[in-house]
Amino acid sequence: MKKTFFILCIGLTYFSCSKSNINNSNCRHLLNIGVNVSINTSLPQYNQLQFPSNPVYISNAGNGGIIVTNTGTGYAAFDAADPNHAPSSCSVLTISGIEGTCGCPDANKYELFSGQPVGNSDLRCALKAYRVTANGNNLVITN
Repeated sequence: MKKTFFILCIGLTYFSCSKSNINNSNCRHLLNIGVNVSINTSLPQYNQLQFPSNPVYISNAGNGGIIVTNTGTGYAAFDAADPNHAPSSCSVLTISGIEGTCGCPDANKYELFSGQPVGNSDLRCALKAYRVTANGNNLVITN
């Protein structure tokens, strides 16, 4: 009897769990493009990454380019395309301090340390994050 009860409890627990909705159907505007970008932070166009809170835009990678930020404790990299819009000429973010702003009429804003939306609680998708590996002055950004 105890064995049957135990198996029943395990079965109910297993079937009552659901999958996470983090990647729900509302977050499917961006393509899963392979990214493998290396940059040298000692080069003039990237040397502001040696200091915290100075994001840099890298074109021709990902869906709309890549924005890399020195967070003070490491680096964060996000796709520069707004994940809450279908790709268009206005959906690429522009950097405003430590925020990225979409050029579309709704002007969605995202925090460039975490990729989370700023101010608009209706936005379901955060920025698409990429992995950053630091090796001295070299950063490798991949997905």
